[in-house]
Amino acid sequence: MNITDAAQMYHEKMFPRYVSRFLETDPEFIERFDNFAFDEVVNQDDLNDRTRMMAILSVLIGCQGIDEFRAMHPAALNFGVTPVETKEIVYQSVPYMGIGRVLPFLYAVNEILTSRGVELPLSGQSTTTIETRLEAGIAAQVDIFGEHMRDFWQSGPEESKHINYWLASNCFGDYYTRKGLDYKQREMITFCFLLAQGGCEPQLTSHAAANIRLGNDKSFLIKVISQCLPFIGYPRSLNALRCVNEAAAKSE
Repeated sequence: MNITDAAQMYHEKMFPRYVSRFLETDPEFIERFDNFAFDEVVNQDDLNDRTRMMAILSVLIGCQGIDEFRAMHPAALNFGVTPVETKEIVYQSVPYMGIGRVLPFLYAVNEILTSRGVELPLSGQSTTTIETRLEAGIAAQVDIFGEHMRDFWQSGPEESKHINYWLASNCFGDYYTRKGLDYKQREMITFCFLLAQGGCEPQLTSHAAANIRLGNDKSFLIKVISQCLPFIGYPRSLNALRCVNEAAAKSE
């Protein structure tokens, strides 16, 4: 095998003293994957390790990569992603992925944190109540997307307008208002959930625009896509790039 020094050093930072069994069973594959993912890709741009790991955890939820999530979660913690941040990533994925797809990741996070001596539950991060969640959710939508979202919660046909109400009160009022991550981080991980699951290109374009509006500019989003590519593949990465280009063009 010819794994580069840079790839070996990065792997050691992620997984100190861990020797993968794939070095024995799949040496040719691991040579090319590690050299690509942990040398060529991580050295492509200046995205910091914490942000990279938050994005990777998010796309692994989005693509349902539970085994790789279990492997990368400790690496994220080693790079400074906090237990609160990992919990918030999982929690926020629920309105975008549904509990049916998220539950295995919640179990995994709890198991990994417990194994590292973290006492659960973590300190509460909620800032709303059942009575205040709608108003706070509307405020979050306006802050992130703009003033046109002020009355969105009560728009739409009578038979389906309750979904727009839920979007404001549940998706934004219950999750975006939590502490632990700021709006820019929450929009980045939402972008990652959507790009990784595929089939959500209209929503992905909308959230790319929201990211840009908050300061996660086109260059930043391309860095995020690039760093996630080894974990989600080329088709969904290229789709995400197209959505970012569309959103950026509209924002000019």
